Amino acid sequence: MTGAQKVIETLKQLGVDTVFGYPGGAILPIYDALYQSGIRHILTRHEQAAIHAAEGYAKSTGRVGTVIATSGPGATNLVTGIADAYMDSVPLVVITGQVASSFIGTDAFQEVDVIGITAPVTKYSFQARTPEELPSLLTEAYQIASTGRPGPVLIDIPKDIASTRCMYQTSLPETKRIKQTITEFDRDQLEAIRQAISQSKRPLLYIGGGIVSGNASEELLRFAKENGIPVCSTLMGLGAYPPDEPLFLGMLGMHGTYAANMAVYHCDLLLAFGVRFDDRVTGKLERFSPHSTKIHIDIDPSELRKIVPVDYSLVCDVKTALQALFLPSPTPDCENWRVQVQQWALEHPLSYDQDQEGALKPQFVIDLLSKITNGNAIVTTEVGQHQMWAAHFYRAKKPRTFLTSGGLGTMGFGFPAAIGAQIAKPESTVVCVAGDASFQMNIQELQTIAELDIPVKVFIINNRFLGMVRQWQEMFYENRLSESQIGGPDFVKVAEAFRVKGLRAETVADAELVIQEALAHPGPVVVDFLVEEGENVFPMVPPGKANSELIMKGWEE
Repeated sequence: MTGAQKVIETLKQLGVDTVFGYPGGAILPIYDALYQSGIRHILTRHEQAAIHAAEGYAKSTGRVGTVIATSGPGATNLVTGIADAYMDSVPLVVITGQVASSFIGTDAFQEVDVIGITAPVTKYSFQARTPEELPSLLTEAYQIASTGRPGPVLIDIPKDIASTRCMYQTSLPETKRIKQTITEFDRDQLEAIRQAISQSKRPLLYIGGGIVSGNASEELLRFAKENGIPVCSTLMGLGAYPPDEPLFLGMLGMHGTYAANMAVYHCDLLLAFGVRFDDRVTGKLERFSPHSTKIHIDIDPSELRKIVPVDYSLVCDVKTALQALFLPSPTPDCENWRVQVQQWALEHPLSYDQDQEGALKPQFVIDLLSKITNGNAIVTTEVGQHQMWAAHFYRAKKPRTFLTSGGLGTMGFGFPAAIGAQIAKPESTVVCVAGDASFQMNIQELQTIAELDIPVKVFIINNRFLGMVRQWQEMFYENRLSESQIGGPDFVKVAEAFRVKGLRAETVADAELVIQEALAHPGPVVVDFLVEEGENVFPMVPPGKANSELIMKGWEE
């Protein structure tokens, strides 16, 4: 059996049913072994789309996504997606072809040091030296990617290693690496945390993507409700806590809600579970939650005290920690606090003004989508203003149904991620909320959804600008709109050229009709919503300011 055949057989034994990729010279032995193997291969039209699709597959299921590409430009086209997965803790195994072993280091045709290039943005990297070790490397790669803090793992396979014949091992090999999920922790710290919670008068839960990847949503809901503790979420944590629960304050941070940011500023106990205190959340560090005792629970020890000093911490799987915190203990006396945060939410809700006869507001379109789907669709987003409006107005009811690029902020993520999510969840409604600029980053994937009849619905929030760039230029650069106006094609005609149904909405009446029509259509659809060009995202914390210094709607006055 060749090394390439060993790769495919090992993938099958590991339960891999779908891979995303794009062939080329150095990876051809793998593609030859993949032919009629029973593993489904999704051929995207660009390697970046392949890896974002693998991310969508992984984010929507919790399983490891798999992507295959050739050497040189094939591998380098994956780098943005690898970095995106690394920043957002997405479990991926990336298999790249490499030039033959004897050519490595000679600047051979389509040779790059992909291990060196991706080392800062992978959890681990391997380069195969013999065909015999391929099953072990693959088994370890999937284990590393999926345990502990999830992330991308890369395996680089020289072409001669993939082509060489050797004996096949009929069972999966024992791996050298120990399981990384941490379920044991400091019991003294746990007791101190329980005491701090019971004595708090103004506690607040600050949750992030670790709740989703740790499958801890049910435990979180129970813990919050039993203790009566309000909850705010990062962008990556949306969907982990039901948005219609009265304790939920929405997203915190730069574009967080007034109630969430005021609660963070005024709380006396901040329970940070599955988060990393990134700069979009904290604002000015010196004034981040200045009155609180801080507790941080995370699976990754490198995140503890990295940015914000905390009083108590646990290195632990957050699901296990929440279960341990259920032990009988006094609940905090915080009724007055709950009244206060709910008053903030009532006084300063997220809002928009939609004139029935006026230009379409982007918030209205997304709010309408949320109401029509009842928050039960899988929504992916591109990056920009529309992403923040989706975070505000699409009320995802379940974890793994709001998929977005958080840490890296990658334009071009959302459309292919929707493809991956739809492949993983064929019975689900999958909608990509895109900006007109972001959609053009991977617009070629219209051919993928057309050829495979993947029923993804793309909703383009078309304001004819790089919207977030324009907003910053307007607010902080004296309205010097340097290269932020971007022309676009007729998206309906483009969709139809790819044999995909195209629709357009310009009015309030149009919007509801085309959303209903798009969702009812059995195949893929692109909807072009022509929205007001000058709409901005509020609230907003200006750069260098504390989260309590929000700019609200009407900032000009």
